[in-house]
Amino acid sequence: MWVIFALLSAVFAALTAIFAKMGIEQVNSNLATAIRTVVVVLMAWAIVFMTKSQSGLSHISQKSWLFITLSGLATGASWLCYYRALQLGRATEVAAIDKLSIVFTLILAFVLLHDAFTPKALIGCALITLGTLLMVG
Repeated sequence: MWVIFALLSAVFAALTAIFAKMGIEQVNSNLATAIRTVVVVLMAWAIVFMTKSQSGLSHISQKSWLFITLSGLATGASWLCYYRALQLGRATEVAAIDKLSIVFTLILAFVLLHDAFTPKALIGCALITLGTLLMVG
């Protein structure tokens, strides 16, 4: 089931880039990011209440609050940079470079989470990096 959600995530991420590029033409990138964030917040809380998940708030540990907050800050920084890049560059090139996040995730997961860094993962990272260089160069 996770593969279906991962594929849907990829499709929605692609639509994010296309819709953002179409809408950001004469809008400040920071303002566009703020608008997008409000939409995401409203949608996320609507889903929380529709699934009756709000009762879980009282059970979140301090450690979870810390790392969820840090994740939110990283997401915000990513979105601000992404929208500015989209405003200045071509969507295909920005999206290609953005996907280097996979390589960074593998490296950080190895260092911080002690995930296995297999030969298959190393080859995948090299191919993603090469593909990015080919698309942008």
